[in-house]
Amino acid sequence: MFLRWIRVRGVGAGWSGSEPLEVGAVVTSDGNQPAGGGGGARGGAVGGLKRGRLRSRRARLVLALTAGVVGLLCLGGAGIFFVLYDDATKIERTSPESAVNDFLGAFAASRNDSDAALYQCKSGGDFASLTDFRSDTEQREKEFAVGISITWSITKVATVEKNSVVTADLTRTIKTQGGRDGSTWQFAVVDEDGWRVCGATKIT
Repeated sequence: MFLRWIRVRGVGAGWSGSEPLEVGAVVTSDGNQPAGGGGGARGGAVGGLKRGRLRSRRARLVLALTAGVVGLLCLGGAGIFFVLYDDATKIERTSPESAVNDFLGAFAASRNDSDAALYQCKSGGDFASLTDFRSDTEQREKEFAVGISITWSITKVATVEKNSVVTADLTRTIKTQGGRDGSTWQFAVVDEDGWRVCGATKIT
């Protein structure tokens, strides 16, 4: 038995003793229509359409969930960045020692007067000697075409109520040659809603 696909102009036309055929029906070689006829094909098409719609809804759901997860990760990353930035830029004036450390980091190491002012006392203070020390360093850099770094170590902290004197050794080092010199300084620090540096005096 073999199948033929025929197109019939009229229902049952030209076929005696058989059931009416649908247009575009599939028939066997003996003129009979297979079980299910064209209805099976149409049913399959409808089922395929439903499955396609289901897959489309699932795809949209997966896409929405993915977008939501990415959005949460971005928000979390922004929060972490803010915390790290806040920690890195936090002004530490909780003790005389921390105030002097951060002041020297801004004034001597970074040579940034705007940042250094954050750690100076409100009246401004006396930093003429320390300014001359930094200017001398910059002049030596230009004269000998070298880079000079300034480092320090705090050796003593004496505090009475809201006044403190912090002693520190400052060291200048030529970056490429290793030559260095040292000096000792005292910093006057006061508690004005947080400890602030009010002056620097060279001792030796």
